[in-house]
Amino acid sequence: MTIHIAAVSTASCSPIAPALIERAVELVANDNDAASPSTDQALHAALRHFSEHGLGAAREARTKAEEAFFAGDLEAYDWWLEITRTLDRRLAANLQTGGVRGA
Repeated sequence: MTIHIAAVSTASCSPIAPALIERAVELVANDNDAASPSTDQALHAALRHFSEHGLGAAREARTKAEEAFFAGDLEAYDWWLEITRTLDRRLAANLQTGGVRGA
C-alpha cells in the first residue's frame, strides 16, 4: 500500500484559515523569562557545558556551584548557578531555596 503525503495550501482550507494563521502569528512570543539575568555569555557557556557533559550537565553545574559556595567563592557560585538555571530552572531554584544559599 502506497502512502501519499501532500501539503495543504491555505487556498484549499476554510476561507477564514488565513485570518486564523495571521492571528496565531501575532500571538507568538518569546518564552524566555524577561526577569532572568541570563546573558549570551552564560548561554554559550551553558551550551558548551552541555556538549561536554550531556544530559547530566545541569547536575554537574549544580555540583560546581555547591563546591564554589563552600569554597567561599561567591562569584563562581553565581556563575555556576546561572549556568544551572540556563540548563534546568527547577534544579537552580532548588539550589537557591533549599540548597546552599537561601533566596
